[in-house]
Amino acid sequence: MPMITEQHLPAMQGLIPACVTTCSAAGEPNTTVISQVWYVDEDHVALSHQFFNKTRRNIAENPHAVVMILSPENGATFDLSITYARTETEGPLFDEMDMKLEAIASMTGMSGVFKLLGADIYKVDSIEQVV
Repeated sequence: MPMITEQHLPAMQGLIPACVTTCSAAGEPNTTVISQVWYVDEDHVALSHQFFNKTRRNIAENPHAVVMILSPENGATFDLSITYARTETEGPLFDEMDMKLEAIASMTGMSGVFKLLGADIYKVDSIEQVV
């Protein structure tokens, strides 16, 4: 049974930033806003790795995270429990995410500030709608 379905896709268009929460091995949480939660397949998403110093440290210690996405169509909010799988720094997925990030940067007046360092691929463990 797929984790990600049609109802989740509008929230992964990058129109509304998402939030990712990680936790260090010592239990210290960190939440940050991210530009993209990219649909990879029905069981995986990619997060745009731009800055994320604390997030990256936490994921290195503890590969689990939660991402909150919001649909611009109807306001539906979903929490995705995810587990880090790998980072891609080249190839079709990276190139598509890089182009989308540049478009987001251009629309928000942040051209030259946003730079995609990698497409961090995560397995989706669960999705729950926030009521």
